[in-house]
Amino acid sequence: MSAIADKLKSMPFLMDKNNPIGYAVTGTIEFAGDSRRLVQRCTKPDAKEFKKIAVACAIGFSIMGFIGYTVKLVFIPINNIIIGGN
Repeated sequence: MSAIADKLKSMPFLMDKNNPIGYAVTGTIEFAGDSRRLVQRCTKPDAKEFKKIAVACAIGFSIMGFIGYTVKLVFIPINNIIIGGN
């Protein structure tokens, strides 16, 4: 990464944040560094943590499904009253 940074430093307009191209290049370099740091810190979840996340997602899906079903169940008769279904 430092080799690329050295090449960019030889072209000062690419590192100048007042220049639109320099702003984009500098932002990209900062984003790449932050992303690299994040990926290095991430760890694979163990079985217990994975199970906890899976259960939480299943409960969330169930709740959202129940809410959607209830809303649909309530609005079918209301829609038939408004439209005057055949």
